[in-house]
Amino acid sequence: MKDETKSINVGRGDQHHFGAVNMPVYHASTILYPSLAALRKRTDMPYSYARKGTPSSNALEKAVATLEGGADCVLTPSGLAGLTLAFLAVVKAGDHILITDSVYAPTRALCDDYFPSLDIECEYYDPLIGGDIERLVRPNTSLIFTESPGSQTFEVQDIPAICAVARARGITTIIDNTWGALLHFNPFAHGIDISVQAATKYIVGHADAMLGTVTSTAAIAEQVRNAHKQFGFCAAPDDVFLALRGIRTLPLRLQKHQESALVIARWLESLPFVRRVLFPALESSAGHELWKRDFKGAAGLFSFELEPCSEAQLAAMLDNMAHFAMGYSWGGFESLIIPCAFTRTIGETYNTDGQYLRVHIGLEHCDDLLADLAAGFARAGFSVL
Repeated sequence: MKDETKSINVGRGDQHHFGAVNMPVYHASTILYPSLAALRKRTDMPYSYARKGTPSSNALEKAVATLEGGADCVLTPSGLAGLTLAFLAVVKAGDHILITDSVYAPTRALCDDYFPSLDIECEYYDPLIGGDIERLVRPNTSLIFTESPGSQTFEVQDIPAICAVARARGITTIIDNTWGALLHFNPFAHGIDISVQAATKYIVGHADAMLGTVTSTAAIAEQVRNAHKQFGFCAAPDDVFLALRGIRTLPLRLQKHQESALVIARWLESLPFVRRVLFPALESSAGHELWKRDFKGAAGLFSFELEPCSEAQLAAMLDNMAHFAMGYSWGGFESLIIPCAFTRTIGETYNTDGQYLRVHIGLEHCDDLLADLAAGFARAGFSVL
């Protein structure tokens, strides 16, 4: 089946729910046993305690694993919780791990502020290193973490080259695949062992639920699921329902996000006061060839650099936008804009005198979004002819 058809059919099981089109919401904690034998686990029961799963969570896990191409999936209450689970499922005290320098800021904080207390050493690497990552591998390197593209600077990593090194050295690989949005990038076809997504974003798609997914290969699935059980992670039933509902329209939404983002990115690129646009789907992007090779589509999230401007100019632009709101998320139906605060320390650090802005292009009409940006630039003193 094509992705559009899969998205309609995965995780439904109509025959078990009296013909309901959508999976019902299972609000549960205690699961009752019909007999002592069942309680003693001498007979099979599909569910034993809601933290360990319900029909709702099981349906979403199977849907995500199917669409992303993995063997198994577990759910967490947020994307960051999913990243934490993935890390702690595979690393231990005394390990050395390699982290892309383009990493999501909360992931960097986890590595910098928490892992040292567990005697886990984190080393950052240039996201464009590719197969040369082999020179950073040590005897105690247990994990290589990737994020492609980076969520602010949008470097596309050579995932197959990195995974080839990791596999040859027996090192686990993890990717933050949130920008890949379940359908645009198949991490397992490119050699990844564990894929994490903030389902809060494109999978839910409506900015009204918190959820993470951790999908893995068959070889490591039991290890991840056991860690999930031990850490006590579970997802709220209503959020699970919203994610299942979001999957049904995901292909259509992603197509619209990409189409509008390309129109706006090309327009921004034409403006004399925009120094550059960081968007892998754009032909001028440094990562475009890798994106074209490995991805099936693009998300609506990208950054661009303006000529220098003051805080007052920036406020005049951002405080009065009609359609772009300010908020630290993306992937919903709404358009967002925020100033970038880069944490890059290796390779290109983006520490210029220009002003970087990150935008998420939502589902509004493209003409309205273009007009909103043009008016904002004018308020900031940049003339759009």
